[in-house]
Amino acid sequence: MQHLNNLKALLQYNKLFVILFIFIFFYSLFFTQIIKYHSKYQGNETEIMGTIKEYSINGNKLKMTIEAREDIIATYYISSLEEKEYLLKNVGIGKTIYLNGTLNEPMNNTVPNNFNYKNYLYNQHIYYLFSVDSYKIRDDNNFFDKIKDYIIKRAYNLENGDYLLVLVLGDNALISSDEYNNYQTNGTSHLLAISGSHVTVLLAIFSFLLRRFKEIPKLLILSVILMFFGYLTNFQAALNRAILFFIINQINKIKDLKFSNLQVLFLTAFLLVFFNPFIIYDLGFIYSFVICGGIMYFKDKITGNYFTKLFKLSLISFLFSLPISAYINYEVNISSILVNMVFVPWISIIVFPLSLLTFIFPILSPIFSITLQITEFLNNLFTKFSLFINIPKMALLVVILLFIFLLLSKNNYHYITCFITILIVIKLVPKFNNNTYVYYLDVGQGDSIVLISPHQREVVMIDTGGKISYSQEEWEQSNKNYNLSANTIKFLKSLGITNIDYLIITHGDMDHAGEAINIVNNINVSHILFNNDNYNELELEIIDTLKNKDIKYLKNIKSINFGNTKLYFLNDTLYDNENDNSTVIYYPIQGKKFLFMGDAGVGVEKNLVSKYNLENITILKVGHHGSKTSTSEEFITEIKPKYAIISVGRNNRYNHPSKEVIDTLNKQKVYRTDTMGSIMFEINNKLKITTFPP
Repeated sequence: MQHLNNLKALLQYNKLFVILFIFIFFYSLFFTQIIKYHSKYQGNETEIMGTIKEYSINGNKLKMTIEAREDIIATYYISSLEEKEYLLKNVGIGKTIYLNGTLNEPMNNTVPNNFNYKNYLYNQHIYYLFSVDSYKIRDDNNFFDKIKDYIIKRAYNLENGDYLLVLVLGDNALISSDEYNNYQTNGTSHLLAISGSHVTVLLAIFSFLLRRFKEIPKLLILSVILMFFGYLTNFQAALNRAILFFIINQINKIKDLKFSNLQVLFLTAFLLVFFNPFIIYDLGFIYSFVICGGIMYFKDKITGNYFTKLFKLSLISFLFSLPISAYINYEVNISSILVNMVFVPWISIIVFPLSLLTFIFPILSPIFSITLQITEFLNNLFTKFSLFINIPKMALLVVILLFIFLLLSKNNYHYITCFITILIVIKLVPKFNNNTYVYYLDVGQGDSIVLISPHQREVVMIDTGGKISYSQEEWEQSNKNYNLSANTIKFLKSLGITNIDYLIITHGDMDHAGEAINIVNNINVSHILFNNDNYNELELEIIDTLKNKDIKYLKNIKSINFGNTKLYFLNDTLYDNENDNSTVIYYPIQGKKFLFMGDAGVGVEKNLVSKYNLENITILKVGHHGSKTSTSEEFITEIKPKYAIISVGRNNRYNHPSKEVIDTLNKQKVYRTDTMGSIMFEINNKLKITTFPP
């Protein structure tokens, strides 16, 4: 008893939390930044044996997390419908699997200021991806794994399985990317993640069933139930917070430790970080603790009637999530304050409990379907009224400063003015940049170039990139649609750019114009310039979108103003193929000369050098991704470029760039997007070159 009293006295020591904070700060810094971790694999292994921790089958793609010497992400492309049916039946949690294939290192983000997948995996101690050629599955999973696998397969096979998976198990593998993107746009995607609201519902149900039990037995049973739910949902960070908070808080009440909710939340965070320091980089962990902490800190301000309280709760959640969202996404949706007032009670009180009941009693599927139809209707409706504010990239110290002003505003609302002032300053900072920038973005096997004049007075994009899609049978089709230009859009927003003055489509091939519609749907575009050729099918599709958005489009343009100079359009001859009709652009600035060749071939090159003086080009954007149909030795001898840029995809099916072109460019400094990532030229009298390698 004396030992318990001593422990209680220690826990109630006022300076304990300061000591714990200092300790956990340096502890997490040491284990995540100072110590460097490395793979147990050499990288040349072709055979992997391990157990399946997680898996998803979407279309013809099987994706698994394999527990072997270390965790590995394995991907396999299914060859037939029969094989898919076999895998749906036989792939399972905890089963042993033998894989043959190739280990690959994850890539860094090659477009600036985008999500870094390599760092994300590193923080989970995953160092390799595995491309699977063949596999063999052994049916040897244990009892608990069989239960988990049964639940996953049951959800997968039921009507509305996509929503059952995400709501009951936190697995969004099957929910369509279009629908999920709308939840993200509205700032409500957190409601689809496993979090405290799920724990609240489960506790309400089982607390009622266990109402006659004494406190300690009841706590033990509830803890076991929550831990099993955590096991089913892979112990996601936000759920871990909710489970551990509940357990500590119950002990706090039973033992009368007199901790405040904030102190319990801090102890919860301390324990989670102590056992896994890398959890501090988990967005679920960050959002969960920051928003919960903000609500607890301002709880005495959440007063009034139901709707007033709901508004204040939504506003506080929005303000505390704002610095994080701005730091990660470079924009915030102000309308999410009101949207969450509708969605939080709707999802928490109706949709999630009904999803649990439908999972147990499938007879309720028709009612659940109606509920989902209402949910998706509201989701799509609110998306149309989204009000985004762009916040350019800011330093982590600025994020911390924003949180300090938020905390200070509890007793003095004038600090909100400081909070808003910082955001305004961040918004204005890019406008004071006197440099000119030319970015050759890594968009795989395609072209996309962004030109930014001093103070961002003008922004021009030359081509958008795009991927060629191939016809697939219904069973092969995934509901996850990834737009290549998503990285481009995020990059632009990170610079504070929300408007493009001119989008130049050099020609109508998919790898140059395929992302144009997505660009104009997400960035304000004032004008689109086409080449001199007749419009092809893709260009006509783009024009339909432009008409709906009342965006001006032009062709046969000779030049446009840009900064203190012009962009000159040189190729005014019509040829008999799309590539040779590419718009060719000449851009002189501060004694440097840029030449952008699109996909123009050797014939166009001869015509250009006969008509224009193009000697001593500083930077040449090599034509047609380094194909041997472009970039002749005569052309290079004539224009004498100092640097050559080849925009090309990694391991592309065309084997670009060709050996002939590389040999021709033996006197030039060659930059390739497949090996060097995006390439930035910063111009202010001098020329500075930066690459963003994989």
